[in-house]
Amino acid sequence: MPIRTQIWTVGRQPAPLKAAQLASEQLLEEMIIAAPALLSDDWMLIGRQENTGQGGRIDLLAMAPDASLVLIELKRDRTPREVVAQALDYAVWVERLDAGDIAAIYQRFRPEGDLAADFQTRFGLPLEVEALNQSHQIVIVAAELDASSERIVTYLSERDIAINVLCFQVFQLGEQQLISRAWLLDPVETQLNAGSKPSGPNEPWNGEYYCSFGQSATRSWEDAVEFGFICGGGGSWYSRTLNLLAPGDRVWVNVPRQGYVGVGRVTGRSTPAKDFMVCRNGQDVPVLQAATRGTYHAEFVDDPERCEHFVPVQWLQTLPLGQAVRETGLFGNQNTICRPTTSQWRFTVDRLRARFHLPEADRQG
Repeated sequence: MPIRTQIWTVGRQPAPLKAAQLASEQLLEEMIIAAPALLSDDWMLIGRQENTGQGGRIDLLAMAPDASLVLIELKRDRTPREVVAQALDYAVWVERLDAGDIAAIYQRFRPEGDLAADFQTRFGLPLEVEALNQSHQIVIVAAELDASSERIVTYLSERDIAINVLCFQVFQLGEQQLISRAWLLDPVETQLNAGSKPSGPNEPWNGEYYCSFGQSATRSWEDAVEFGFICGGGGSWYSRTLNLLAPGDRVWVNVPRQGYVGVGRVTGRSTPAKDFMVCRNGQDVPVLQAATRGTYHAEFVDDPERCEHFVPVQWLQTLPLGQAVRETGLFGNQNTICRPTTSQWRFTVDRLRARFHLPEADRQG
């Protein structure tokens, strides 16, 4: 069913706001440039109206915290088939961009900027050249969504193409216009489709989850081992994939730039920091009181989007950071949780089973 929302005034006699229209989709593009959070708090805009050399220009290009790219195409006055076909055509061009191409695009978009420095400032992470454009996703921005567009995009997404639609609607409140947004598909699924197969031939997912654990002043692997958890936060991009995990799932934990340090069984669901309890000296205490080797975004404890989220884990085996398993060819990704569908992941799990001396009963997923 096409996306339609309604906004009502609050009071004893609620009244629906009248639907309105922006003067043009050019205005919507200008608004996104001025306030990128209209699209997502998780992305950094890096390009606009970039010539693809294939007879067209992409509307907007953004980068996610894992250095993957997001192609953003406004529907404008095109038919559903035209806008989707155009976006897929542009995605072929995006997929081929290398580090030099991306730096040049950003230089044209923000002449005074420096991509690596601005990425570090925006995400608090170094921009690693080898991570650039390992995957990408397509986002179609529409003032309204018709049934044909919904069918096409849903069909592609169900076949693991990382594509989604962000639908904006405008309402009139006196002399002021208000704008709302709604995703066609769960952004978590689109993020997963983009992040689960960054390179190499695809194959069915083997049922084993991957976790990127961001060891830093924010979170501590020692705490995670002592109190039995994995976590992510600072923005919904980092925490929302934790919702994929369910009790009984097996997860392999990688610390970026250091290696694989643990494997465990999930024992509960993702929980915000203020509600997550751990056992210390035989008593259940709030995690932010017990786990003191990291800050765990305590300043955002009351913000559901930016607070740290925790998943309880029963460890099957862990290693200290100094003994992390790091080999050429092992799978790596900045998504907190993903379901890799590359042959590289099968190879990685096979190698880890050999390196982690698990009891025979725990060797299979």
